[in-house]
Amino acid sequence: MSGDRPVLLMADDRASSFTRYAARALTGRLVLLRFAEARRDLSDDYLRETAHLPAFWVREGVPLEEEARRYAVWIRGLPVRPDRFCNPSEPRQAVAQRFAALVGLPHLTGRQVTWVRDKAAMKDRFRELGLRTARYARVADAAGVERFAGSCGWPLVLKPVDSFACVDTFRLTGPTSLAGIDFGARDWMVEEYLGGTEWEVCALIHDGDVLDAWPSAMPCRPLDIVDGAMNANISVATREAPPVDLKALLQRIATGMGLDHGYVHMEFFVIDGEVYAGEVGVRLAGCEITANHGHAYGFDVFGATLDVYLGHRPALRYGERRCAGDLLLPLPGSGVVRAITPREELLRIPGVVDAVLKVGVGDSVAARRASHNASGYVHVTGISIDEVEHRMREVLDVFTIDVAPATKAREAGAAHH
Repeated sequence: MSGDRPVLLMADDRASSFTRYAARALTGRLVLLRFAEARRDLSDDYLRETAHLPAFWVREGVPLEEEARRYAVWIRGLPVRPDRFCNPSEPRQAVAQRFAALVGLPHLTGRQVTWVRDKAAMKDRFRELGLRTARYARVADAAGVERFAGSCGWPLVLKPVDSFACVDTFRLTGPTSLAGIDFGARDWMVEEYLGGTEWEVCALIHDGDVLDAWPSAMPCRPLDIVDGAMNANISVATREAPPVDLKALLQRIATGMGLDHGYVHMEFFVIDGEVYAGEVGVRLAGCEITANHGHAYGFDVFGATLDVYLGHRPALRYGERRCAGDLLLPLPGSGVVRAITPREELLRIPGVVDAVLKVGVGDSVAARRASHNASGYVHVTGISIDEVEHRMREVLDVFTIDVAPATKAREAGAAHH
């Protein structure tokens, strides 16, 4: 099926606001691509919620070419066949794009996947495109980090070349910070720690053109967030946006990487008026950043995003200009939830326009050191970055969650019986 009613194959390895939107908006025109190795990340509730959609499961340990052949047979049994592809997932980027290539759908090439997944290759490409970026080196041991520090100084940032959400990413203040790092577990790189102000920006690309760019302020840096700082992003649709031609910056990257269409998400730094490219991803931004832009500009951001993946140019008609952010609610530990502030109480706080609790009393939860670790989120609006940030701190003052370690929860239950 093609033409004005294209059908989308969407990689689906975790429930998100975007995948839920697509499931509602594209019934009859959406097929899900799932991976058996990621089954544990899809809740039973989410699988029931999307049970009306056809889903092809890529088996674990089976050559992808064989799975592509099996898909070609499977898809013949459906009333519609996908002719477009969307992968919202960062960790599945390589396998999802390769699968799309094998079944003849629009996809990123292997070279493009390397540019947007391998952070060292990404920085090399940025430099080839004339962009400033942090100095870096690939490293295989602590001695390599210390050699780099000899020329660059401390602090440094150590990360796997294919990390995301700050997983296994560390700020190093000196040689003692290297204790406990397993250099054999991942392919690592080290880079200079940049000062200045860190920002985030998202954009939509259609037919090679960047349609618009939406900046976000970060009240706290991601590397501070994983160590307990407030976890928030604030879409800035006002004159507080950074004094940078972000559309031109992203157009240079899109053209230089040969990106034809899709959603692009990028971090950058402004240091003494100069822009330094951080990292770029060709997929939706993490957490609820994408939804923030809809609240800040007053338009259907998920619908516009689906349009570019379906091959259409969206009409970006904005309804208002304000600041709107997502505040991720804390998840302080692993165990069983004993108490949590109800959604209704959060919605009464000034500026809060939506609240989603991902966990409830009695749920087992697992906290991890990642920038998307959370028990839920709220969307907060205001006339300025400061007002939104102030309102977010009001939410944190009100919000409480009590997580009992699993052993204590079991003991309490036994005592109760």
